[in-house]
Amino acid sequence: DIGGLDEELELVRETIELPLSEPEVFTRLGIDPPKGVLLHGPPGTGKTLIARAVANEVDAEFITVDGPEIMSKYKGESEERLRDVFERASETAPAIIFFDEIDSIAGKRDDGGDVENRVVGQLLSLMDGLDARGDVIVIGATNRVDTLDPALRRGGRFDREIEIGVPGEAGRRQILDVHTRRMPLADDVELDQIASRTHGFVGADIEGLAQEAAMTALRRARESDKRALDDVTVSKADFEAAHANVEPSAMREYVAEQPTTDFTDVGGLPEAKEKLERAVTWPLTYGPLFDAADADPPTGVLLHGPPGTGKTLLARAIAGESGVNFIQVAGPELLDRYVGESEKAVRDLFDRARQAAPVIVFFDEIDAIAADRDGAGGDGSGVGERVVSQLLTELDRASDNPNLVVLAATNRRNALDPALLRPGRLETHIEVPEPDREARRKILDVHTREKPLVEGVDLEHLADETEGYSGAEIASLCREAALVAIERVADEHGAAANDHADEVGITSDDFAAALETVRPATP
Repeated sequence: DIGGLDEELELVRETIELPLSEPEVFTRLGIDPPKGVLLHGPPGTGKTLIARAVANEVDAEFITVDGPEIMSKYKGESEERLRDVFERASETAPAIIFFDEIDSIAGKRDDGGDVENRVVGQLLSLMDGLDARGDVIVIGATNRVDTLDPALRRGGRFDREIEIGVPGEAGRRQILDVHTRRMPLADDVELDQIASRTHGFVGADIEGLAQEAAMTALRRARESDKRALDDVTVSKADFEAAHANVEPSAMREYVAEQPTTDFTDVGGLPEAKEKLERAVTWPLTYGPLFDAADADPPTGVLLHGPPGTGKTLLARAIAGESGVNFIQVAGPELLDRYVGESEKAVRDLFDRARQAAPVIVFFDEIDAIAADRDGAGGDGSGVGERVVSQLLTELDRASDNPNLVVLAATNRRNALDPALLRPGRLETHIEVPEPDREARRKILDVHTREKPLVEGVDLEHLADETEGYSGAEIASLCREAALVAIERVADEHGAAANDHADEVGITSDDFAAALETVRPATP
């Protein structure tokens, strides 16, 4: 019943099964068996499932303790509840005590109140008092391992820490097998394809996806013919509908997506596209080739150029071209006036990104959080310096993860802290310039290809007329021309205008009117 966690399951087995099933091995070796195992990782990855599975395999009593339920407002009651749990385990040994959300009762004592400190002290005492025979083992589960009291993580308590991470594509495929093995699948369902499209999904998300696909199939069958319920099958379309409704938990804190934008949506910028493809798509696609060449892919890419030239659109497009997740962060959103909160936001962002890999993290307006610490760009409060330091630390860590690429955009490259631009960080710099005439013509193509242009609209002439316009301003020009056309039909037909939608056509005069309204910021 467990898919995608073979390696983690084996680690838990060797730590727990041997002490419970063959304790004499440890006696013969003259060592104490482990007393505790700490499972940590994002919610929904299977920590509880692994603990239950191992308990079943060794036929041990499984005692589940929900961390928050231990706590009581009455003095001494929380500690008494803990003692009762350990006493019951000793009486029913071999036993496994499983603390879910252990961080809720065993946080750092310096951060907690009197009750919390006493509970941590009691837990430490009870673990130290476990019989050396190893017939009672404690498993703790948390998705916030760094908040635990350090004393719990020392030898003789939680002797082993095992990370239960977000599954890769092969793991997701195994989990899909588990949750669809009793499901009548239509011939067009390709589980390999579903696994490749579910970046960032944990086991619980994939279970939810399968259930939602099945419910979609049921609703479809009921709406068409109730007699079809006996023959209902879950189709590719059902999974696609479910995928649109099930959000991977690794992406909920920061809005992450799989963009449908690609390079066909970006007019011009051939050099920037080519450089981005080499810096981003190649490492994500050709990992074995980089290994064979002993070449390190770039950790980060900086897009720089005037406002409105398409830096954000390029970032989204390269994510769409690469088929990976995309997390966009506006620099100012990370800043917080409270000490330590901004740095924590940066850490949390990268933790989430690692869980959603392969992923592109895009910092828009990075100059807002990474201004030169020695220059006038700093905020003078110390917050900026701490955020830059934390960002540098995370970029250094990201250099070891080829499935995490950092993109950043700025129109003030000279204002950035120089340490950010060194090799191993934002080392690849790609200029996104104002569009030349050829680029403006291609941008016009992109923004008019779905619009009802009347015969006679001359895009070549418009490309000449828009000298000095940025890509964003050309997009705005096309929108304004469309609004002029809509206004003409609305004025002519009044309340019945919607019945004349087929009369909407954008003329050369509409573009001429739009050119009077939409002017370039830097003519």
